[in-house]
Amino acid sequence: MTTLTQKTSQASYWQFALWLAIFTVFYNIAEGLISIFFGISDEALTLFGFGVDSFIEVMSGAGILAMVIRIQQNPNTSRTRFEITALRVTGTAFYLLVLGLGATAIYNFFTGHKPATTLPGLIISIISIAMMWLLVTGKRRVGRALNSTPILADANCTMVCIYMSIVLLASSLIYKLTGFGFIDSIGALGLIYFSVKEGREAFDKANGLECDCEDEDCKE
Repeated sequence: MTTLTQKTSQASYWQFALWLAIFTVFYNIAEGLISIFFGISDEALTLFGFGVDSFIEVMSGAGILAMVIRIQQNPNTSRTRFEITALRVTGTAFYLLVLGLGATAIYNFFTGHKPATTLPGLIISIISIAMMWLLVTGKRRVGRALNSTPILADANCTMVCIYMSIVLLASSLIYKLTGFGFIDSIGALGLIYFSVKEGREAFDKANGLECDCEDEDCKE
């Protein structure tokens, strides 16, 4: 009876993990579209970069979604090529984002470019911080209940999204209050720092996922 109850509880947690993964993907799609639209229309570099990051998180989320579905169906199956590829594509996309943001930030520094407004960035960042914190809380709860290292790692990735949202919030608020134009490019540099970290971790995880052995050299 106890074993049956544990299996039922575990199944419900995996179902919760599935819904969290689905919500993460669709939320980031919506956030990315809105952020990129206002980033382009208001010529706000930090907001635009934040929007691109949201779409990169969609790719990462797709890998987690595939993992959850696989484990739900058969916990003993090995990791799929799609999960590994999703991580590598995610890592590459983060590095491309770094190059794009870096080049544009340098250009804006030398030309003295200022965004038209950062109000959308202010609103989007506040909403994002609230939503991402709820996701982090949910993923950590599920990850601990299932003793799942990948889900806990995904929660840490979502935590990095909160840091990026804080960067967007700070740069948007400072510009709104002071009109200091360079803060938009400085905010982009903050996104670059976290993007490099995320890109490196994505490749590290991809390399670990390819290892089927059980020794200490294998990474989750």
